Amino acid sequence: MINNLDKTKGDYASKIRQNIFFGLTLLIFSIFVVRLGYLQLIKGGKYRSEAETQSLKQEVVEPFRGNIYDRNNNLLVHGEPSYTVRLTPNEFKESNLKLLAYCLDMDTTSLINILKKNKRYSQFDQIKIMRDVEPSKIALIEELGDILQGVDVSIETKRLYEFNGNMSHILGYTREISIPQLERYSYYKMGDVIGQTGIEFTYENFLKGTKGVRWVAVDRLGRKSDFNAGKSDIPVNNGFDIKLSVDRALQEKAEELMSGKRGAIVALEPSSGEVLCLVSKPDYDLRIFAGNTRNNFYGELEADKDKPLFNRALQAAYPPGSTWKMLVAIAGLNEGLINENSTIPCSGSFNYGNRSYGCHGAHGSVNVRKAIQVSCNVFFYNLALKIGIEKLGKYGKMFGFGELSKIDLPAEGKGIMPTIEWLEKRFGKGKYPKGNIVNYGIGQGEISVTPLQMAIYTAAIANKGVIYQPHLVRAVRRDLSENWKNIDYDVKRLNINPKVFDIVINGMYDVVNTPGGTAINAMLPDIAICGKTGTAQNTHGDDHSWFVCFAPMEKPKIAICVMVENAGFGATVAAPIAKELVNTYLNKPQKQSKDKNIEQVQDSVKSSITQNIKPNE
Repeated sequence: MINNLDKTKGDYASKIRQNIFFGLTLLIFSIFVVRLGYLQLIKGGKYRSEAETQSLKQEVVEPFRGNIYDRNNNLLVHGEPSYTVRLTPNEFKESNLKLLAYCLDMDTTSLINILKKNKRYSQFDQIKIMRDVEPSKIALIEELGDILQGVDVSIETKRLYEFNGNMSHILGYTREISIPQLERYSYYKMGDVIGQTGIEFTYENFLKGTKGVRWVAVDRLGRKSDFNAGKSDIPVNNGFDIKLSVDRALQEKAEELMSGKRGAIVALEPSSGEVLCLVSKPDYDLRIFAGNTRNNFYGELEADKDKPLFNRALQAAYPPGSTWKMLVAIAGLNEGLINENSTIPCSGSFNYGNRSYGCHGAHGSVNVRKAIQVSCNVFFYNLALKIGIEKLGKYGKMFGFGELSKIDLPAEGKGIMPTIEWLEKRFGKGKYPKGNIVNYGIGQGEISVTPLQMAIYTAAIANKGVIYQPHLVRAVRRDLSENWKNIDYDVKRLNINPKVFDIVINGMYDVVNTPGGTAINAMLPDIAICGKTGTAQNTHGDDHSWFVCFAPMEKPKIAICVMVENAGFGATVAAPIAKELVNTYLNKPQKQSKDKNIEQVQDSVKSSITQNIKPNE
């Protein structure tokens, strides 16, 4: 009886265990079926896409380079979207080289050379193969996308220029970065475009913007799709806009007047140091650098005997000739060596040592005002001897000669302001010719100046001793929604009696407006121009033609230096050019044209924002 009960209990327990086992099995199977159905029916599309995805790829999004405006909000430089073809080496098959070259209508060897040039860099980084590619070529590449894996198309900007003339020595050009530049600047990659000269170079950090990054998923067929709904992307920041101090109409007129000549023009606003126009001739067309530049173009410019890449306004140094005489007068008056009534007799020549130094005529007994008006050499020979080399050098340095002005353009030259130390270094201690100072009185000898320095000097006279740092950029802004932010510049006040400047300015007025003045042909009926001619001797050819001036006499608004190489008398060539520029600038229509996109933008001069932004050094 007891044995039968034990047997019955054992069978019952066994059935329970079996039921539990079958139940668990059924439950697990049901979960598996449900999960499988969920994965296949509901999530199937997503996982099939992920299963086919082979890699994640980082694509660079290029920023739009900043726009450039003139002082009146006229658009000068802006960007136009253009196609660039890129190649990722680790994804590209070399067997497709000929096909890609065919699509781009380029030589296979050139394509191979681009790849070799970039071998030193990561094979995962995209290489720019060609920029400013025609839409028809882009269409062909995209049509062959399944075959040309590793080849991508991106959007970049191509510079467009909205003015007549070139403005090349102000704006400068952009060009593909060089290997030495890549080693200096970690931000850039091979194939990137960077400002090489002019404003494009100095303000590169403002204009370039910052690149963005787009992450894409790439399947085994090379097809792309957004990754993580774009949440992992890094947004692109376009470059800052820049407002120049340049007056477009004046710049265009200056370039027109210098057409076919060699030399430079610099015009400044005396009350601020703003550059109103800057011309160097010969020059070149910036538009050729925009987009896909032919390989030999830069080499052609470098080899050109006329040196169009050379900025004569900043880099070329010339003897100033008689335009220097105001500095000699200022030194003599401020040191008390003469006063406005002091006279020096002129018989037509001056003897010093065993040499005779000539003059333009026999002017009789002249004071400093008359000497400036008629450009009497004898007066300034004598005065320079009284001043001496040391003090003349002191005043030259006060006005910035022999030094950099720190204008916001690259490669500025210093010129030469001879001092006793400089002369002894050149000729030996105590061996320099004592007669040199006689030549220095009329801006000859070892003195050499740049047209920019002469414009600064003229503006300083107009300001009666106040020198503003010359500059081309007035303000910057991030985009159209922001106000312009002014850039601050240095100002210097010279320790010179203001009455000294009054005497010199009266002499400059007489040069243009009084009979007997050397630039009477530069007179305008409604504007009082104060100026000075110069004819600088040139040991390598014909004399150089100089004219410096400012206008109007009261509250000057423009100071100009015109220098024309090998053109002879300053009154004949340079002075009429300056006259035209004064008339263009001061008699222009009251209403200035404005770019339609920025009609409502507040002018930077009136802006309440005065954030100090320093340009690149």
